Amino acid sequence: MIDIPDNIRRLARHRLALAGGIIIIIMAGMAILAPYLVPHDPAIVDLDHSLVKPCTDYPMGTNKLGRCVMSQLIFGARITIGTGILVVLATAAIGMIIGIVSGYFGGLTDTLIMRFTDMMLALPGIILALIIAGLLGPGIFNLMLALVVTGWTGFARVVRGTVLSLKESGFIESARVLGASEIYIIRVHIIPNCLSPVIILSTFGVARAILAISALSFLGLGSQPPNLDWGFMLKDSVMYMRTAPYLAIYPGLAVMISVLAFNFFGDGLRDYFDVAENQGRDL
Repeated sequence: MIDIPDNIRRLARHRLALAGGIIIIIMAGMAILAPYLVPHDPAIVDLDHSLVKPCTDYPMGTNKLGRCVMSQLIFGARITIGTGILVVLATAAIGMIIGIVSGYFGGLTDTLIMRFTDMMLALPGIILALIIAGLLGPGIFNLMLALVVTGWTGFARVVRGTVLSLKESGFIESARVLGASEIYIIRVHIIPNCLSPVIILSTFGVARAILAISALSFLGLGSQPPNLDWGFMLKDSVMYMRTAPYLAIYPGLAVMISVLAFNFFGDGLRDYFDVAENQGRDL
């Protein structure tokens, strides 16, 4: 059997993965506890305190409407990171279903699905998401829908490859000989063995989703006032890049740090699962 505690210790010794995991936990806690952490109501307009530079009362300053940037940043984590996670959960689920159906049943089904997947992969994902979001109109739900429509292809390809290598394995053949149904084989043997690559892809996928959400929100296609994400905060700061650069610095840093954190954690998970799989082969 695999020594799971040892693998967990190995993951903990991956310094970048550990740092990424800690940052993710901090940001998730910040988003969950946002109402209790913000120094000011992020929706209150106070023109008397418009464009106040970072100070004791406003640690990250205020925007043109006198709203606390720190408060907006903390609440923005809910939308930016939360939406990124929801998008990846949806794309992973769709990609797994398509990849399993394509790889397991093969034949014409596999050919048709993979040619459609290739067609989707040939289109620049962010451009296609931009077109879809533009047609649907601004709003966080429409933005999520656009990213889900364009984001499942990577999961489908990876899962299909995993299924192709699994379906001729000895334990699958043994299950068939024992009279197990196709649904049983998929549920008990195929899906659990596809989870490792899907989890790794999902971690990197959240990082990509955060970037895409911020980019499309910067173009005005994401969340709308008063519920703002980090991309909209960046859009709102463009006019004040010279006079109030902190308006762009803080949300920009938030996007960069969160993306790096998920990428670092994904690297650690990939190493963890690679070691676990190699140990499993040796036993």
